[in-house]
Amino acid sequence: MPDSRPWWERGVVYQIYPRSFQDSDGDGVGDLAGIQVRLDHVASLGVDAIWLSPIFPSPMKDFGYDVADYCGIEPMFGDLAAFDRLLAAVHARGLKLILDFVPNHSSDQHPWFAEGRSSRDHPKRDWYIWRDPAPDGGPPNNWISDFGGPAWEWDAASGQYYLHAFLKEQPDLNWRHPELRRAMLDVLRFWMDRGVDGFRIDVLWHIVKSAGFEDNPFNPDWTPDRTERDKVLQHHSTDQPEAHVISAEMRELADEYEDRVLIGEIFLPNERHARWYGTPKRPQVHLPFNFQLIENGWDARTLHRVIADYEASLPEFGWPNWVIGSHDAPRIAARIGEAQARVAAMLLLTLRGTPTLYQGDELGIGQVPIPPERIRDPQHLRQPHLDIGRDRSRTPMPWDNTPFAGFSAVEPWLPLNPDWRTRNVAAQAGDPESMLALYRRLLSLRRTHPALAVGTMALHGAHDSLLVYERAQGGEQFIIILNLTSQATEFEPSQSARHCRVLLSTLPGDPPVGRDVFTLAPNEGVILA
Repeated sequence: MPDSRPWWERGVVYQIYPRSFQDSDGDGVGDLAGIQVRLDHVASLGVDAIWLSPIFPSPMKDFGYDVADYCGIEPMFGDLAAFDRLLAAVHARGLKLILDFVPNHSSDQHPWFAEGRSSRDHPKRDWYIWRDPAPDGGPPNNWISDFGGPAWEWDAASGQYYLHAFLKEQPDLNWRHPELRRAMLDVLRFWMDRGVDGFRIDVLWHIVKSAGFEDNPFNPDWTPDRTERDKVLQHHSTDQPEAHVISAEMRELADEYEDRVLIGEIFLPNERHARWYGTPKRPQVHLPFNFQLIENGWDARTLHRVIADYEASLPEFGWPNWVIGSHDAPRIAARIGEAQARVAAMLLLTLRGTPTLYQGDELGIGQVPIPPERIRDPQHLRQPHLDIGRDRSRTPMPWDNTPFAGFSAVEPWLPLNPDWRTRNVAAQAGDPESMLALYRRLLSLRRTHPALAVGTMALHGAHDSLLVYERAQGGEQFIIILNLTSQATEFEPSQSARHCRVLLSTLPGDPPVGRDVFTLAPNEGVILA
């Protein structure tokens, strides 16, 4: 009997950073036509949907997250005709296409902001958040930009400050204004009418601010080795009750269409994070992104606690999701090493919930040094002493060992991974023991065995070295055993599991199974059936 679950529960999402996937026109920057050329690689992985980081017209102060036109295409990426061709090619391969919607802020070059900035009396003035100075002439409150420094920028011409949660070139939109709200919901409708299958919604929990604009409380645990953002606790500048009303309106709109998904970027503790699912009668986003595999330590007891606590926090109707890499986070192989990155791949693709893969992680790309003169990320440039730059996760995709790794005919906008001549798609496609081969086998198993995708999950007891859990559905049962250490570790299966067969190991060869005790090699994960 076919599974009636929506595709986004059964499926896997693959994130593409368009600047860095494939350059088709020789300017060193990736584009939509380049993505289209490389779609067969994505389809061959066995994923179900592609999420594109922003492709809208932008001055690129924050590389597309400063949008100057929500209903157009940035010329360096192509045009609407190129987008339509890409969308058709994606759908022809049985894949879905998800766009990145940036609702908290626009570019200061957006016509809406230019018009509102021109006069305090302009009808679009209140489409953004303007405030008079504090009595001392300074900013209206103590809010801090996520990129460091005050979250308010002085506009001498009009004698007011405007709010920007990120760069000053990214003024925050005022979602309390009904006309702005309608205009932004019309953006979603524009793209869904065009055939887009859903949206990843950037910094969704930021989009409404406290009406009183109170000072945020100071963070007593802040130390200088942390970002300036963390000097205060964002109690009044994020996660306001009114934002949930807007999230529900977005969901109501998406539900007017068939099979559309909304994925919300949410960084909050479990209890507050779970509220973004909404309620059965008033649902919000389908998937509030869960970044806990990125944010927490990589050891068996920590991961056991993280998984158990997250699962316990979910509403009964809420579907989980997991992420180990993104354009904002350090590469998983850089963070925990290539050996454990193979274990992380098995974890990501066998946990209950929808996984999101980030381009290049299927190759095990690790540390990519960025020379100081080539650093582009404003987050790094504003607080260089913290070494929190995101460029090293946004480097070009290496396709083969031809010049510039087959990504471009010229020097790319960011450096390639230093081992690109051997760590590339073509090299790994021919190696049955490569990281790419492991990802393909894991994704094939998910598709062949629904229990690994949508089945129930039961964690075994916490262990110092091993993370163990079971997946089951329709008479199928699997045990996943992950060795989170660099030491060989013994595992004693239950009586019923002593004669399992090994479906897959992250290492070459199979461990001995069918005994009272068997040993996992260092950094090994296995799936037992």
